[in-house]
Amino acid sequence: MHQHPPRLGIDIGRVIIDGASHPSGDDTAFFTGSITNALRTPAVPGTLDVLPRLVRRFGGRAWLVSKCGERVQERTRRWLEHHRLLERTGIPADHVRFCRQRPEKAGICAQLGITHFIDDRRDVHQALRGLVPHLYLFGPQPARPPGWLHHVTTWAEAEAAVLADLPRDGIAAADD
Repeated sequence: MHQHPPRLGIDIGRVIIDGASHPSGDDTAFFTGSITNALRTPAVPGTLDVLPRLVRRFGGRAWLVSKCGERVQERTRRWLEHHRLLERTGIPADHVRFCRQRPEKAGICAQLGITHFIDDRRDVHQALRGLVPHLYLFGPQPARPPGWLHHVTTWAEAEAAVLADLPRDGIAAADD
């Protein structure tokens, strides 16, 4: 059986888009109000430093996978364009997937062959357990995560954890 190279999946909300750090101090600013206001929402600190290195390390095999409704999906696409996130990180434009229910992320990950997934929600990881070998629970959490889930609070921690879980051969090297 041929095993494909490692593939990275990344959630968007509270992993890439930092709603909690919106200039207005309002976590819902991205979801309510004007699109102009939503576009002011910053990226999570470290995203634009770490994500380009991880995407290179995965040889471009990285996908954004997000659960949202149509309105937030459109706002998310606009945010990605406004902040030039795909261009700045090297994620191919056709590597963005949206679904309406969190458990649907499992089907997307299975279809794409995702081997490493970063998300801020336990229920998503529960749906991915046994399907995606390397799971990273991102950001502050209300309770200690179960032992099968790797908790990372920052992009620097996420980078270290993901790199530690990558095979040493058969994958594109970083440009350091």
